[in-house]
Amino acid sequence: MQKLVMLSFVCLLMLLVACSDDEETEHVGDKIAGTWNGAIEVPDSPLNIVIEFASEDELDGNISIPIQNLDEFPLSNLTFDGESVYFEMEIPEQQIDFEGELVNEDRIEGTFTQQGQSFSFYLDRGQLAGQVGDRTEEENFLTVETEHGKLKGELLEPEGEGPYPVVLIIPGSGPTDRDGNSISTLPGKNNSLKMLAEGLAENGIASLRYSKRGAGENSEAVIPEEEIRFDDFINDANSWLQMLKQDERFLNVGVIGHSQGALIGALAIQESGADAFVSLAGAGQSVDHVLKDQLQGNLNEEDYNEAVEILTSLKQGNTVDDINPNLEGLFSQSIQPFLISWMQYNPRVVYSKLNLPILIVQGNQDLQISPENAEMLLEATPQAEQLILEDMSHVLKDASEDSASNMETYTNPDLPLSEGLIEGVVEFLKEDF
Repeated sequence: MQKLVMLSFVCLLMLLVACSDDEETEHVGDKIAGTWNGAIEVPDSPLNIVIEFASEDELDGNISIPIQNLDEFPLSNLTFDGESVYFEMEIPEQQIDFEGELVNEDRIEGTFTQQGQSFSFYLDRGQLAGQVGDRTEEENFLTVETEHGKLKGELLEPEGEGPYPVVLIIPGSGPTDRDGNSISTLPGKNNSLKMLAEGLAENGIASLRYSKRGAGENSEAVIPEEEIRFDDFINDANSWLQMLKQDERFLNVGVIGHSQGALIGALAIQESGADAFVSLAGAGQSVDHVLKDQLQGNLNEEDYNEAVEILTSLKQGNTVDDINPNLEGLFSQSIQPFLISWMQYNPRVVYSKLNLPILIVQGNQDLQISPENAEMLLEATPQAEQLILEDMSHVLKDASEDSASNMETYTNPDLPLSEGLIEGVVEFLKEDF
């Protein structure tokens, strides 16, 4: 859980494709060209993967991970010498690589490594029927234009004739998809935001939820890591809000933001307006303080003190050149400008400027955002209502105080949402819509 907690606030998004242009590699690459299916052999939870290698002008490839809604993500630094194959998935602040051997013409075996944790993987030539395909339920995607290209999002409408009230659901930090799942956490999915949308639809409320740049249906809509800023996320939310407000199918437009998405939603409301706002597990302090709380107890004393010094410098708008290798994954040179841009926003100040109905929702079993954060937000917004759920984890599902139970909420899609969450959110929205 320590790894999960540390990573969830610093995984931002980009993709780069890097392929060999060696003529010999192009020829040798014909040996593996085509579709391969297999799995990363995580104990008790194997992760199915499909990889496509192409050897035309140069060797390249992509990977699909159906359970994480990841489709044809480009492979980077792909090499093959006729026997050994190596490639990476370039996700900011993540070191993800595959190193394998062609054991016969139809089988590759090797090691998958993510942030120093390794598992075996295998690939068999050919694609299993139905392994990568459309989800069984009907999907209705909308597209919106942004300053950095098009984004897609899924509209889920209630049964019956409209118009309906609608909410924009904004996911949390990292490459999180519209269902609330992230490839930067653990293999598996929780589907928390998907379940939230379905619960709202059953109660007559439509929703539009979208994947962050670099995830799901927006896996290719990336901004280079060194260029992305927090305002880019705000602008994305504004684009969706403005589109929904102009759509005659909807009566009123609300915003539901989860974790980082709560701050993004509050800032978007300041510009575009909304009729109601639900803050799910939103931080009550700027991200530098959140990171200090997250890292304390997860780093040794020397590394923690250095991390605090780095965060202090970033808060002042100054980047840091000399980074301890143990902290490079958190504070790389390319990510520091983004962190600086994020730190300028104090959620309490942002929330205090909102003039609309607000519901602040917090779980007491949240290991990433402590219940004290909800208290901070409530102090800043006296008009807000609160919904405190005793057993709810950060991903909106019930957990006990046992860390294994909490961990399971991140990776088990069969666990329901926390009891009382849908009912509380629906009651609030129906009062104010």
